[in-house]
Amino acid sequence: MTEFSTMDLPEQLMRSIETLGYADPTPIQARAIPHALNGQDVLGLAQTGTGKTAAFGIPLIAQMLAYGRKPATKTVRGLILAPTRELANQISETIKGLTNGTPLKTGIVVGGVSINPQISRIAKGTDILVATPGRLLDILDRDALDLGSCDFLVLDEADQMLDLGFIHALRKIAALLPEKRQTMLFSATMPKQMNEIANAYLKTPVRIEVTPPGRPATKVEQSVHFIAKSEKLSLLKELLKANDGERTLVFGRTKHGMEKLMKTLNNAGFKAAAIHGNKSQGQRERALSAFKAGDVTVLVATDVAARGLDIPDVKFVYNYELPNVPDAYVHRIGRTARAGKEGKAVAFCAPEEIDELKAIQKTMKITIPVASGRPWENLEPGSKPGGKPGGARGRRRGGGGRGAAGSSGQPGRSEQKRPSRGRGAGAGAKSGGRPASSKARASS
Repeated sequence: MTEFSTMDLPEQLMRSIETLGYADPTPIQARAIPHALNGQDVLGLAQTGTGKTAAFGIPLIAQMLAYGRKPATKTVRGLILAPTRELANQISETIKGLTNGTPLKTGIVVGGVSINPQISRIAKGTDILVATPGRLLDILDRDALDLGSCDFLVLDEADQMLDLGFIHALRKIAALLPEKRQTMLFSATMPKQMNEIANAYLKTPVRIEVTPPGRPATKVEQSVHFIAKSEKLSLLKELLKANDGERTLVFGRTKHGMEKLMKTLNNAGFKAAAIHGNKSQGQRERALSAFKAGDVTVLVATDVAARGLDIPDVKFVYNYELPNVPDAYVHRIGRTARAGKEGKAVAFCAPEEIDELKAIQKTMKITIPVASGRPWENLEPGSKPGGKPGGARGRRRGGGGRGAAGSSGQPGRSEQKRPSRGRGAGAGAKSGGRPASSKARASS
């Protein structure tokens, strides 16, 4: 007997829960589900990988099973909004697993694929619709869907809705929903502006916080390399080679940069793929499938992959470029150490990224352990690299290793320590972006 059995869930749903192999509820599930089953609005805060989808999916399904009738044409009973296509697809798969064997119909509408087949599939009425905001607005603009009888609204990874484009879309969508409804908002972080969303769309919500906002999973070992920008690629190759075969995510800022990095790694003999905003939905799904299957061991990505993706057994997350937004770092490293497993998150910090690192550490209220090099701000004023010969960017580190870096005493910025190939694993293991723009509907 599990704790799920004490929640008075429908028999059909309990069978699905058991089939999916869910054991005892996770903390966010144990605390959120009872309140949601009572029809209360819920504001749930929990780190990634803690089962938030089931936390809102189970009570949503349980209440809908009591309806005993099919939804009307072009209507939806429960709407789940997600910031990215990948997250929407993942949520949809989980909901379909939970509704297996029930009469409930689940639909999904996301960008990157033809809109007409999606319109056809939801035309007969949908119990639970998972959507990205941009594509949903496109469908609403065509009068292909009526939200007037929607009883449930779920905002997943709601902090991403703070993007101006998402907020605009959310306001338009919310205006079409009935005022009397149940709303659940789930997020891994809690920026100050989140209160605006909570106050606007939730009514006297039950606030459930199982981990402090901005904190990653406790089993993520973090580390940072202070390294010149020009030497990042060489270090990345060393660390990938030292941990060859381990499932690894590499994050950067730009679509063009990550596509180029992926090709460079493939040319170097690594099995790499890339996902970013310039990839079609089909390309992104194939890359993720190959990564999950082990055919690809290195997935290079922009922050489109950081939100909510549940990719099993990711051992390493490399922040090849630090994100501009601290919360994005939390989501990135949350791709490892999921479901109680251990993982390592390794950051590369160039001189021009020191402010981003400070912001990340301030948000997380920690100091990330140093794997190599010395913090740029702690070095002598005259040693600051400027990209000219003699600086860190103009000087290649030689045989490197711990001994080489330490042979001249305290290394200045132009003498950053770098792990040798024998030390690469230890450097990555010892201590250890934003989603595609929501302003362009096609990207969602």
